[in-house]
Amino acid sequence: MKTITFKKDGEWALGVKTERGILDVKEAVRLLMADTEGIPVTVDELILQGEKGKEALQRLAETELAFREGTFYPEDSLTLGPCVVSPQKIICVGLNYKKHAEESNMALPETPILFSKFSNALAGHLQEVKIPERSLQVDYEVELGVVIGRTARNVEVDEARNYVYGYCTANDLSARDLQFKTGQWLLGKTCDGFSPAGPYLVSSDEIEDPNQLGLKTVLNGTVRQDSNTADMVFSCEEIISYVSQHMTLCPGDLILTGTPEGVIMGEPEGERFWLKDGDEVTVEVEGLGKLTTIMRK
Repeated sequence: MKTITFKKDGEWALGVKTERGILDVKEAVRLLMADTEGIPVTVDELILQGEKGKEALQRLAETELAFREGTFYPEDSLTLGPCVVSPQKIICVGLNYKKHAEESNMALPETPILFSKFSNALAGHLQEVKIPERSLQVDYEVELGVVIGRTARNVEVDEARNYVYGYCTANDLSARDLQFKTGQWLLGKTCDGFSPAGPYLVSSDEIEDPNQLGLKTVLNGTVRQDSNTADMVFSCEEIISYVSQHMTLCPGDLILTGTPEGVIMGEPEGERFWLKDGDEVTVEVEGLGKLTTIMRK
């Protein structure tokens, strides 16, 4: 199942991608006025309910009353939000692609390098993101996002995927001059809008192997990153297991699993053309959709 969030009446509403368009879940439930118990009407409720929630939404999308006018919208008519809107944690993994570590002139990590972002960094598809006033070196990073579906603590590697609700395309925007101002990366990573995620949250049953997915970044029509999650140093399962050994993962938590080679920082120093006003960055993960961000000064 593919879901989105979209702006309606000042809130993020839950939508389901169907052949007829985007189903407005809350509006369809309102029209039914009965037999709606157990139907998730927010993305948080959907993640918590897991398989039962997905089945309830599937039945709703097939209900005759849901086909009334005003329950389905063309996707391009909506203002889309991040595919998850209130994660307790946004956890990121640094230097998790072999070729990216090489272009950064850094050694492969022996254990996952973790840092965090905050919810202020979340952004949706086609959202304009402001370049920080104190940064001149903003970079893109296409990443596979993993959304946790069950409370996870001390999870074994071979059980890790059982704790995943789904996956999404993400862009770990990074202000490099702020990132490396100190030994802590946080300052350059969690600026407002610096974690676009979506447009879709794709349930895990639709992705056979998250460790074998193509990734791509296109900047103003030119391909800049083109790789595969097979180049990751630590697999999705290893990352989930490792994080869960140190903190409890909660439903809705978002893990960004690292970026491949091709970032601006990896270019020779005199050939680094950092993101500027008007740049259009589209990141894509195979099977998860394209996510576009417009940079503004």
